[in-house]
Amino acid sequence: MIPTDRLEQILQRFQYLEAAMSAGDPKADIAALGKEYSDLRPVVEQIQTYRQLQRDIADAKEMLGDPDMAELAEDELPRLRAELPRAEAALQRALLPRDAADARPAMLEIRPGTGGDEAALFAGDLLRMYQRYAEARGWTIDIIELQETELGGIKEVVAHIKGQNVFARLKYESGVHRVQRVPSTESGGRIHTSAATVAVLPEAEDVDIKIDANDLRIDTMRSSGAGGQHVNTTDSAVRITHIPTGIVVTSSEKSQHRNRDKAMQVLKARLYDMERSRMDSERSADRLAQVGSGDRSERIRTYNFPQGRLTDHRINLTLYRLEAVMAGDLDEIIDALTADAQARQMAEMGQ
Repeated sequence: MIPTDRLEQILQRFQYLEAAMSAGDPKADIAALGKEYSDLRPVVEQIQTYRQLQRDIADAKEMLGDPDMAELAEDELPRLRAELPRAEAALQRALLPRDAADARPAMLEIRPGTGGDEAALFAGDLLRMYQRYAEARGWTIDIIELQETELGGIKEVVAHIKGQNVFARLKYESGVHRVQRVPSTESGGRIHTSAATVAVLPEAEDVDIKIDANDLRIDTMRSSGAGGQHVNTTDSAVRITHIPTGIVVTSSEKSQHRNRDKAMQVLKARLYDMERSRMDSERSADRLAQVGSGDRSERIRTYNFPQGRLTDHRINLTLYRLEAVMAGDLDEIIDALTADAQARQMAEMGQ
């Protein structure tokens, strides 16, 4: 049962925010009020739906005592009662504490694991999969660092993804992605197994991470790339080393100033991710509110090309539509992972 006093508190807060924004108080932080109002709106809508359903059920029960309306009430009550558990479950999900980083842009990092050239080619396939997914959702992807192999695979890629709820949709992609297929270079038709590692980090804001300039070593170097396209360029690539943690980030565009900004953005995201992981571990040793541990060394998914099969090992989900998934159709997987995470969170909260 959902506590009535909690629902009242939310509704009163929502009404206060609405009034404060309408009043246009110059002393108020309108941006902060607007964000809180926007975050509460879907919760309030679920509360209103739930309460309206309760009122409809109460009205139908009263109608049972009216000879003229009893038949209509008897028809309506089963339908209304059947809707109530679904509305209550939807409201419980809406009331779950949100990850503060869910609405943020994200840094996507992909690197090949075991498997040599085939792993690098698979890393490239994963990048294209996420690019297509981003395009379908109206997001933008800015490639910050890209190192390619001679066969067209990827040694490493770091990308900045901007859009609505990017981290919320992609945060469960972190981990080891395993592929089983016959490489194009395999003449005997044998299936090879290789892997690539994906990391999705929420973009850090200045208030999240403060970096001491004395903790940084910044080097400039000549951009690298295929062919002779960089032969006549100046030393524009930037490498930043965060001395206390040993984290190294690079950016290799033509503008040294832009490279420095981008590399700092990636560094802040990695430091913020480290801090979030530390806090998560302190809050819950088992981290029950998450799907898996989020550890980048954990195998999360297998892509079996001969069978056209994808299996997510964290929730035992198997889909026989691998071609569509590689074309960027990830919503079914992401929705299932999100629902499982919410169910675990609700169980942990004793709801």
